[in-house]
Amino acid sequence: MSWARSAIVDELRWLSSEEFTTLFGLCQFMPGPNIVNLSVCIGNRFQGASGAAISLLGLLFAPVVIAVTLGALYGRFGDLPAIQAVLRGIAAVAAGLIIAMGLRMAADLLKWPLLIIFSVAILWAVAFLHWPLLPVMLALAPLSIWVAARFYCGGA
Repeated sequence: MSWARSAIVDELRWLSSEEFTTLFGLCQFMPGPNIVNLSVCIGNRFQGASGAAISLLGLLFAPVVIAVTLGALYGRFGDLPAIQAVLRGIAAVAAGLIIAMGLRMAADLLKWPLLIIFSVAILWAVAFLHWPLLPVMLALAPLSIWVAARFYCGGA
């Protein structure tokens, strides 16, 4: 996702940072993998249903081939200490990329201080109180939408 944000926002400039953060938030709420949801939404935004279908195919084809190939290789060589070390290193890099992307997206929230309260509440409920994510989101999403509409969009 970090690579996707960099490509979509910084390199290709298809979306602004705020648009990406908003769309990514929506995609996290929808069922399925976030990156798949995001590709479908972006494809649909620019080319309608055909763009959504093509972006989904483009996103999934190569990774599926690579994942099947790597899975077969892991099945054969996964017990080797060198492979285990490589996987631990990759996990550390992935964690760092997720944290970096989260910090960039959090910077977008600073423009809407009231909405930070909802982010903190969800983090606290899920990470520290160990409440299930879906009920927490279902409880707080309508209220956060109302706050965003009322205070940041000039709505009712």
